[in-house]
Amino acid sequence: MTSPLLAAFGVLLAWWLSTGLILWRVRVADNGPATGHVVSVIGSVPLLGFGLWGAHQSAHDSTATGIYVGFAAALALWGWIEMAFLSGVLTGPNHAPSPAGLSPRARFSRALMAVAWHELALLIGLIGLIWASWGGQNTIAAATFALLLVARTLAKINLFLGVPHINLQFIPRPIAHMKSHFRTAPATGFFAISICILAAITGLLVQRALDGVTAEETLGDTVLAALAALALLEHLFMVLPLPDAKLWAWMLPKSKPSIKTLKE
Repeated sequence: MTSPLLAAFGVLLAWWLSTGLILWRVRVADNGPATGHVVSVIGSVPLLGFGLWGAHQSAHDSTATGIYVGFAAALALWGWIEMAFLSGVLTGPNHAPSPAGLSPRARFSRALMAVAWHELALLIGLIGLIWASWGGQNTIAAATFALLLVARTLAKINLFLGVPHINLQFIPRPIAHMKSHFRTAPATGFFAISICILAAITGLLVQRALDGVTAEETLGDTVLAALAALALLEHLFMVLPLPDAKLWAWMLPKSKPSIKTLKE
């Protein structure tokens, strides 16, 4: 269980599978009745409970099992918040598309208000994991969530400022207005800064894993290094012409066309 290679593969599998399951459930809800998204959020509440419970239980378990439980707990909590966001339950006070011609300041304000509650939920989630693992020897849950939060924040800023490639086909109907806050354009200087930040975090974690005194220390840093490398890869997908959407598109049901209610 302490094999760095198996740990890195496990992180890759967890990243791909958890993303795919969330996208699948959201697409199924999109194709179903209007209450489908609310049902998804309520039905996935156990993820929220497991996240806090797992973080607390793993905090005092510095073995390989504790590390994996802590990592899974962070993913579970993150997954529930993302499900609530994609379902339109946890977004922000602004539900209207952003009109063209706004000043950068006005555009940023509208975009921020579109995701305000989501950002607050992520911050509360991080605080909750820190609280649940306070005083323990194993902080993998809080560290995992913090890393995901840094990567997601950088990604959101880059989507707002502009990147060449955006997978708009994965955006469900309840948050279709979010598309207006994205910008398809050449990458900005902030994108280069983001890449440097994620590359530095990945390199630091790899070095920590190589310098680990115990197998468990190496395992924990390997898990985080693999996650940081995936975050770096996701950012590169924004500028490289690669069919990354195919990683999950094949497992999703086809979107049903919207029903027109206005007479032509």
